[in-house]
Amino acid sequence: MALDSLQIVLLLPQLLHSFCQSSSSWLAMRLHLSLGGLVTTAVATNLYVSSYIGTITTLQLSQAQNGSYALKQVAINNGSAPNPSWLTLDSTNGVLYCADEGLSVPDGTISSYSTSPSGQLKQIDRHSVISGPVSSVVYNDGKAQAFAHYTGSSVTTWSILASGGLQSLQNFTYTMSSPGPNPARQEAPHPHEALLDPTGSFILVNDLGADLVRVYSIDKKTSELIESTPFHAPPGSGPRHGSFLVSGNQTFYFLISELGNTIASYKLTYGNASLEFTQVFRSGTYGNNTVPTGAAAAECLISPDHKFLLTSSRNDSLFHIDNFDVNNSTKLTSDTLQTWEINPYTGELAFKQLSPAGGLFPRQFSVNKLGDLVAVGLQNSGRVVIVERDIKAGTYGKFVAEIDIPGQVTSVVWDE
Repeated sequence: MALDSLQIVLLLPQLLHSFCQSSSSWLAMRLHLSLGGLVTTAVATNLYVSSYIGTITTLQLSQAQNGSYALKQVAINNGSAPNPSWLTLDSTNGVLYCADEGLSVPDGTISSYSTSPSGQLKQIDRHSVISGPVSSVVYNDGKAQAFAHYTGSSVTTWSILASGGLQSLQNFTYTMSSPGPNPARQEAPHPHEALLDPTGSFILVNDLGADLVRVYSIDKKTSELIESTPFHAPPGSGPRHGSFLVSGNQTFYFLISELGNTIASYKLTYGNASLEFTQVFRSGTYGNNTVPTGAAAAECLISPDHKFLLTSSRNDSLFHIDNFDVNNSTKLTSDTLQTWEINPYTGELAFKQLSPAGGLFPRQFSVNKLGDLVAVGLQNSGRVVIVERDIKAGTYGKFVAEIDIPGQVTSVVWDE
């Protein structure tokens, strides 16, 4: 028997309860019910934002019945670390890890927090570490975590305790006999990002200072890393961030390099505790367009459908966009986001779109699970923007929400 609108409304709380129980995320929910031809949408998603001012801010993104979005602050965690630089969310266990670069103090710190539906964070533990942690990744089925330390020229590993806390496991600290081709930025090794390969057997660390992609195999029994032969990136390129794609029986690695402003793709060949990199594509980060003077390539992510590579560049100031304050006619200067279409057979890339990032220095961004929304952390604008994305075309659309964050935004992650 068909339900009328009143019956559906009365059943709505029960439907919501059942949906939330069956969802893997207690906070990301979308419910579409037909009420006499009207579509009602309920959405509530938390995001966590780190800022060099020393805060982790929880934002909530909601969507109204008319389809419009709102982004508001629901919680703020003050004073746990001087200069938070990177957030990693273990959504399975509800733990948020924060790397603190320690720009104003001799050492860095790493912290872990339990999350909650309200957005409030509760600190589990905190450790002083080698200076400059700027990235981390959970590995070995949640048993350990690896950190890349930029200023400390190091890679460290930590065992993850049952509480979500961390216990020191290994330190790898590197030196160089002489500066690299860019002595101002390559006076020492500078590990910039730690990544887990798709098989879960290797950690890759992009080293901007040494022009290396460091490779480590994982001892599954102890979670210890074993150094393998690194991949030598082009001299002076400055490897920064990367992403993996498994396509059929092939695995590709996409690498964005900050100093050279290049994007490259490599076919990976797996050996006995080793990886071989074969280049299949290389381009400037603006496709066939000239790289603007002073530009600095930043992020590199694969879209959830694995069809597109999404990148960002800082300090190019190529767009002037409408002010987010409707009462202010002053245009805002914006750096850029780039979209690349991936050839799944060869790993080659085709430049598809250059789009405004919503402000200055899009240091990091992240994509929601559906792939239709992107949260961009704008370091020098002190802002987070949410931009729509056409899943089928792979292109960015309009900005749908934004909020100012005190200090310099360093990362933003979805909790879905």
